[in-house]
Amino acid sequence: MTDIANRIGEALDARFGVQLTLPPDTAGLDSLARLLEHRSHRRYTAQPVGDDLLRLLFACALSAPSKSDLQQADIVHVRDAALRKEIAALLPDNLWIAAAPVLLVFCANNRRTRQVAELRGKTFANDHLDAFMNAAVDAGIVLMNFITAAEAAGLGCCPISSVRNHAQKISDLLGLPEWVFPLAGLCAGYPDEAGVITPRLPLDVTVHTDRFNEEAIKAKIEGYDQRRAARQPYAKQRDVKRFGAADFYGWSEDKARQYAVPQRVDFGEFIRRRQFKLV
Repeated sequence: MTDIANRIGEALDARFGVQLTLPPDTAGLDSLARLLEHRSHRRYTAQPVGDDLLRLLFACALSAPSKSDLQQADIVHVRDAALRKEIAALLPDNLWIAAAPVLLVFCANNRRTRQVAELRGKTFANDHLDAFMNAAVDAGIVLMNFITAAEAAGLGCCPISSVRNHAQKISDLLGLPEWVFPLAGLCAGYPDEAGVITPRLPLDVTVHTDRFNEEAIKAKIEGYDQRRAARQPYAKQRDVKRFGAADFYGWSEDKARQYAVPQRVDFGEFIRRRQFKLV
């Protein structure tokens, strides 16, 4: 119990810079500690992930909550070496794709709901933005369920949102039909490094009681910048040629620079080509 309490305390301090007092009989402390200790892993040992374990993790992932039991998430396991090589070539900044024992692509699938409507002779009367939203959220929850299950089994994971940088090409490579789109990739394997707990924004920024509250947001973000820089400073500054070198480079400067440059501007058009009506 003391060991778990220490793990929780250390993880809370590393992640949020806070301490909490929990009753000693709080249930599920080991699972809570594991969630708090989450970290991304981009380097893996050569140990393969067994097929039965992987199928079990798929089952855990797809046991996630699903909007109205519509079950609008699919997982593509990329096993073919040539196919993986093509995907890795599209994402050269993600060097771990080529070496990871497991490469998955999590997909949002609104197609099956439409197929069920046709199968049962019913009109699909919800062809609007919410159809896209429901499928995307389902796929995101399944992705997180997989990560949680994989970490419980001793694996490390790294999600890859950059599959959406080449959504059409990756859809073509994976044979994704209309109303199905890639939400994120994921590498998984037995970790070859401990990884680090990335500090997050303070809870009083992201957790609200009754009404949304942005009081003192500037000071809170600046405080977070300092806390994060003390624990996990950026190795380099983003796009110095464009923005210059900052005297102090924190999270907010990095994210402001990242989103000062257009990204995935064609994604909306891609989603429309998938036949979603975003209205």
